[in-house]
Amino acid sequence: MIQFIKEKFVSGIITLFGVSSLVFFLFSVLPGDPSEMMLDQRAGAEERQKVKQKFGFDLPLHLQYFFFINDLSPLSFHSKDPQHFTYYTPAKYSGYRMDLGNSIVAVKYPYLRTSFQKQGKPVTEIIAQTLPNTVYLALFAIGIAVVLGFFLGLVSGFYHNTWLDNLLQLLSTLGMSVPSFFSAILFAWIFGHLLQEYTGLNMTGSMYEMDDYGEENHLMLKNIVLPAIVLGIRPIAVVVQLVRSGIIEVLSLDYIRTARMKGLSWPKVLYKHALRNILNPVITALSGWFASMLAGAVFVEYVFGWRGLGKEVVTALNTLDIPVVTGIVLVIASLFILLNAMVEIAYVIIDPQVKFLKP
Repeated sequence: MIQFIKEKFVSGIITLFGVSSLVFFLFSVLPGDPSEMMLDQRAGAEERQKVKQKFGFDLPLHLQYFFFINDLSPLSFHSKDPQHFTYYTPAKYSGYRMDLGNSIVAVKYPYLRTSFQKQGKPVTEIIAQTLPNTVYLALFAIGIAVVLGFFLGLVSGFYHNTWLDNLLQLLSTLGMSVPSFFSAILFAWIFGHLLQEYTGLNMTGSMYEMDDYGEENHLMLKNIVLPAIVLGIRPIAVVVQLVRSGIIEVLSLDYIRTARMKGLSWPKVLYKHALRNILNPVITALSGWFASMLAGAVFVEYVFGWRGLGKEVVTALNTLDIPVVTGIVLVIASLFILLNAMVEIAYVIIDPQVKFLKP
């Protein structure tokens, strides 16, 4: 197990390095001058040049890449010149500094830089404010998918090859086929507008609403209902299919028939004999969906006005706020890698017969 964790850690670091490099070079080729994004359109050439020097935009691309990786690395090197943009300051780099010759060596948290548009606001602060909302939304959606998908899957499996099974299969196929943004618009219009008098739900809204002073202090849990249902539609369809297939397979096994002949009730048979065989593929699918929800909630959050990572990244893309986009992508990639590793460990806990085999 220790060796497996070490291998997953190394592969995760390599993956993050690849993702960060891809994101950097991808946005480096986009048209637009970062200094112009950070200044007023009426700013002169001299002001733009000062901004370029302050943030290193005037350096060759390979040096910009080096300093970008240097900011992300836990072990980094910095200039002793206070005017240089890599100079170590506690306001930028949270960690410990050591003087080493002509440089400063720091052991720190990854530095995601500052927003181009939000008056130099740190990207980590932006993510800290929006990530919890996206996690809450994803957890609610997964909860709906587990409860509803498991129930419908059991019904479909027990009554397979009947009209009820065919109806559930049709609905689950439709749920996997319809794009999330279309479902979001449809649900917002029907339940948040046409039937708003009966549902009491809003077309748009986030976890907290602002008061007259611009502070978010009113908890509005009802705003999570529609986006969570829309975000959970595809996972529900996946769970229905997996549970149905598992039930049909389990019911055909000899030891299940023997247990039923001994007088065990269906709930006991499911709990003692069938549940483990069904849970493994469901956990794998849901873990992948949970990680994907953090990235796939973009359109759902944007349509419903849910202030999370998805809405934030859309806004950042519209304004070419590259540090915000880069930071969010790296955070989502890190969570995806972490969740995948946790799922593989959970396999062993649920079924000790599962072994981690080297390829």
